[in-house]
Amino acid sequence: MEKISVMVVDDHPLIREGLVKILKLDESIETVKQASSGKDAIKLIKKFTPDVILLDINMPEINGLKTLKQIKKINNQIKIIILTIHNDEEYLFNALDIGANGYILKDSNSDTILKAIKKVYKGETYIQPSLSSLLIKKYKNKKTSKKKIIQTLTNREYEILSLIAKGLSNEDISNKLFISEKTVKRHISNLYKKLDVKDRINAAIFAYKNNIEKP
Repeated sequence: MEKISVMVVDDHPLIREGLVKILKLDESIETVKQASSGKDAIKLIKKFTPDVILLDINMPEINGLKTLKQIKKINNQIKIIILTIHNDEEYLFNALDIGANGYILKDSNSDTILKAIKKVYKGETYIQPSLSSLLIKKYKNKKTSKKKIIQTLTNREYEILSLIAKGLSNEDISNKLFISEKTVKRHISNLYKKLDVKDRINAAIFAYKNNIEKP
């Protein structure tokens, strides 16, 4: 089984220790490192390169968003999940704009945390489902006409786009449509080209803006 190395960055010792205990119970997590500040995290990744970082926003010296930006400059391959108390759109969209691969809340249960880690490790973006309404709120009043692009989508691509907008992973889409994950990835790759987007978040935003629903 492929193992995932993780770093937990939070200035509260009890939160760090609690997260580490949760992570160590999962057999797919290989190494867990800790950092009490953004500054320490930046130093640590020069010696230890984790696959995934759980990163708090509210920290002294360098806050989580600035830390995120610096880490992405050092090594853009590291997947970073913001783990925070902030459930408002300003923090969510700032984090995504800077390059966060995931965004979940600190009151999430252990299953959500582990799911987020495994999803971003696979190259997917994970946003806590309860925050999806913020995406809709941000874009619902923008009536961008994309009829010509939508008309180029096949029925299958349209269906997959609607499921991406609902937060389903490649595996979930595969199971729902009874097709292989490889086929799902191929359709998504074609979707990205047609929509001129680079990731699931922007594909979902396109769907929200254009009221795309499952036919």
